[in-house]
Amino acid sequence: MDHPRLAVENPATGRPITTVPDDGPADVDKAVRTAVGAWPAWRVSDRHAALMSCAVVVEEAAPVLAPVLTEEQGKPLREAKAEFAEAAARFRYFAGARAGPHLVGNGPVAAITPWSFPVRLAAAELAPSFAAGDTVVLTPSPHTPLTTLHLGRMLAEVLPPGVLTVLTGRDPLGERLAAAPGLRRPAPEPGGNDPAIVLPGTDPALIAESLFWSAFTNCGQLCTAVERVYAVGSAYEGVVEALAALAAKVVVGDGRTPGTQIGPVNNRPRHARVTGLTEEARSDGARIVTGGPLDGPGYFFAPAIVADAYDRMRVVAEAQFGPVLPVVRCSTVDEALGLANATTPGSRASVWGKDEEHAMAVAARLEYGTVWVNEHQAS
Repeated sequence: MDHPRLAVENPATGRPITTVPDDGPADVDKAVRTAVGAWPAWRVSDRHAALMSCAVVVEEAAPVLAPVLTEEQGKPLREAKAEFAEAAARFRYFAGARAGPHLVGNGPVAAITPWSFPVRLAAAELAPSFAAGDTVVLTPSPHTPLTTLHLGRMLAEVLPPGVLTVLTGRDPLGERLAAAPGLRRPAPEPGGNDPAIVLPGTDPALIAESLFWSAFTNCGQLCTAVERVYAVGSAYEGVVEALAALAAKVVVGDGRTPGTQIGPVNNRPRHARVTGLTEEARSDGARIVTGGPLDGPGYFFAPAIVADAYDRMRVVAEAQFGPVLPVVRCSTVDEALGLANATTPGSRASVWGKDEEHAMAVAARLEYGTVWVNEHQAS
């Protein structure tokens, strides 16, 4: 009986690229048994060389696999290449780590990675796991399995047998992997609905570009993206106008085309959700200053600036994870803080203002794990 296959789509065309294995319960069981069996033999003395070899593999694979990543994920080619560079750096960093009180293995690891940054986030799971002596069963998103599958096969060649297994398949595959017997320490990494507060007296020209790309990098498909802006008093109109001006001139297109700044939304369901939230906001009285869904083929969506938004709109209350940015008018800083803290919070926020000392004081009142001043998602 032939192994089932899963079609992989190019979001710039909406058409299939190729297929990958659609792994099932028997494949999960086999992968887990392999990881469990390989764990005791994964020696400390082998790990440094293995991690350095992984870094070399990632670097050498980049010219071939970065275009594949762009084709299946949609991001501009330069950003796909950057993912490979970041992944290689991650392996090199952990090659310098040593097992000890601060780096202790857990045993076989089940790693389920999203479609937003397939290579970067795979390396973020693999490198520390390998350094600690863990074996890994890696499952990429069904929307972006191709690059991870190819790269995983290359990495497996420089690792001891059974240390890395890559499974591909539909969404229930990750659920089956997470439900494997003996799972002890789940470590989910949720996204968020990150707010940005712009204080009165802020010069929009000085912050607009940084704020814009904090929201729209990777087509807004970033767990640390700004998802909502609260502009206080006199800052409101200028912020809306400056963001809209940037959105209107940004180049949206196929990530393989030189000059493209923002690629398509990664998949049909996400495109439908972003479109739905935008149209619902319009129906509820918001003003779509610029942006919205573009004609196909593909899942293109011009960055949308949503003015006259308010906190009960779903486009504000829920993370869009896409190229939409609502801007809420607030009369006072206290109002902005109340709305930012009340709406389903994420783990990050930012405050933007001319007076850095005042901005720091406002930042201290935000109930988030990380708060930046005059920047967001700083690396």
